[in-house]
Amino acid sequence: MDYFTWNVSPILLELGPLQLRWYGILFVGSFFLGLTISKWIFQREGRDPEVLDTLLIYALVGTVIGARLMHCLAYEPHYYLSHPLEILMVWKGGLASHGGLLGVIIAFWLFCKRYNESFLWLISRMTIPGLLIAAAVRFGNLFNSEILGKETDLPWAIIFERVDMLPRHPVQLYEAFSYLAILGLFVILYKKLSTELTTRLFPGLLLFMMFSVRFLLEYTKTKQAAYSWEIPLSTGQMLSLPFILVGMGWILWALKRNQVKRV
Repeated sequence: MDYFTWNVSPILLELGPLQLRWYGILFVGSFFLGLTISKWIFQREGRDPEVLDTLLIYALVGTVIGARLMHCLAYEPHYYLSHPLEILMVWKGGLASHGGLLGVIIAFWLFCKRYNESFLWLISRMTIPGLLIAAAVRFGNLFNSEILGKETDLPWAIIFERVDMLPRHPVQLYEAFSYLAILGLFVILYKKLSTELTTRLFPGLLLFMMFSVRFLLEYTKTKQAAYSWEIPLSTGQMLSLPFILVGMGWILWALKRNQVKRV
C-alpha cells in the first residue's frame, strides 16, 4: 500500500542564525486569531475589549512557562534536574499541554486580580479561543514531525520521512481536528445557552472533553516520557486523569446549580 509521505521542513524561512519556523507561526498566530475571537465575545457581552491586549501578554507568558515546566519536570525530570539551565532554552523544543493549561489559568487569575475582572467569567469565555490555540499547536507538531503515532497499516497512515519510513497514525491531526470539533460545539452552545450557565459550565466541559480526547489518543501515540509507570497508563494519561475528574465534577456542579435556579 502506498502511504502519504510527510517531509515538509519545519523551517519556513532562514536568515543566517535566525529561523522562522512553522510551529512558531502557528503558535503565535493562533493567539492573535484568538484575540480577534475574544474581542467579538467581549463586545457581544458589553465588556471592554481594550483589556485584551494586556490579557494576550498574560496568556502567552503563562502558557509558555507552564508548558515548559510541565514538560521538563513530568516528561524528562532526570535530564532537566541535572541540566537546570536548559529549562530556559524553550527554542530547543519541549512543551506540555497540561502545563500550558495550568499556566494560563494562573495567568488569568493574576490578570483578574490585577484588573478586578470575574475569574470564572473570563476562563469560561477563553475556552473558545483556547481550543483554537490547542489545535494550532498540534498542527505545529505535524510540521515538526513530532509527537508521533504508533505504526499502523491503516490507509490514512503517514510516513514521517524526516524520522523514519514507518507508516504511523497521524495523531497530531487526530488531536487537532478533535479540538476543532469541540470548538464548533462550544460556539453553538455559547450562542444557545444562558450567560449564567455558560459561565458555570464551560470550564468543566472543556477539561472533560479536551483531556478525554487526550487520554484516548495516547493509545495511538509512541512513548514520550523517558520513564515508565508501573501501571498500564502513559505519562500523558496520568496527567490527563485529574483534569477529566475535575471536569466531570465541575459539569455536575454547573448542571445542579442550573436546576436549583430554575426551581
